[in-house]
Amino acid sequence: MSRNAFIDYWVESNMMSMDIATQIFNILKQPGHNYLTQDDFKPILRELLSTHHGLEFLQNTPEFQERYAETVIYRIFFYVNRSGNGRLTLRELKRGNLISAMQHADDEEDINKVLRFFSYEHFYVIYCKFWELDTDHDFLIDKENIIRYGNHSLTYRIVDRVFSQIPRKFTSKVEGKMGYEDFVYFMLAEEDKSSEPSLEYWFKCIDLDGNGILTYNEMQFFFEEQLHRMECVSQEPVLFEDILCQMVDMIFPENEAYFTLQDLKGCKLSGHIFNILFNLNKFMSYETRDPFLLRQEREDPTLTEWDRFARREYIRLSMEEDDASIGSGDVWDETLE
Repeated sequence: MSRNAFIDYWVESNMMSMDIATQIFNILKQPGHNYLTQDDFKPILRELLSTHHGLEFLQNTPEFQERYAETVIYRIFFYVNRSGNGRLTLRELKRGNLISAMQHADDEEDINKVLRFFSYEHFYVIYCKFWELDTDHDFLIDKENIIRYGNHSLTYRIVDRVFSQIPRKFTSKVEGKMGYEDFVYFMLAEEDKSSEPSLEYWFKCIDLDGNGILTYNEMQFFFEEQLHRMECVSQEPVLFEDILCQMVDMIFPENEAYFTLQDLKGCKLSGHIFNILFNLNKFMSYETRDPFLLRQEREDPTLTEWDRFARREYIRLSMEEDDASIGSGDVWDETLE
């Protein structure tokens, strides 16, 4: 497009009178649409990959460029497209933090400092985790693969709910398998339980009858398997009645007979409720919290659970002397430097 053609477009579209979010929305969306799809973000990612100094090392590896772009877009839609329908509206764009993240990516030379959506390290952690679980590398994951996630931290009952596609319909067309996009949503939900999209994801899983409330019977159904697992690893079992009192004290629900999604969204400890019910490793870690880690959290409260997890995982991956590689060996080596 020539300079004059661009100026004509800008003036005729009345762009000068719009705020930046509306400008971006109108530039990206397809004619006749009042929403953005995942495909609408691909030009932005192509431009970012071709011009950002922090992503130059990917220019000779188109497969990694493609995976990075996909992951960024999936992260955007997980957090910003709150309706979850794949159609991101102008209202959602304005309510989210995507515009500020785009501006940050434009200004910051180190892409890994752009924690919202664009960090290469965050992409690397997600992709490596998927690759570790996808043992036959067909880019599909089944229940048994997910059971291995987080050192077998999740219960079979919660994994069944995920694969019943209760919290979100899979984009994979293969029955009983989740694809990479489905995994990204799952992993963000699992590792960032303080976020509202994550709370909504797991709330749907626990809400067995879909009536919008979590009853004590529903929560006990999931905790029963946790109790059995505690006994199997010689942990002192905790009675559900005691756990229930602890959860009520944490959430302070409007009605003590059940929890609503609003109850959970109003409490900073809500994510731990789900760990109690179906993630034994995180449940036990919380019960024996390291004071040093707690101090770290207080020192930088702007970091999310996901930010902290991704940083730990990236350091772990970087320290591992593993000869296995994804794509070319040169790419693997560069990413760990």
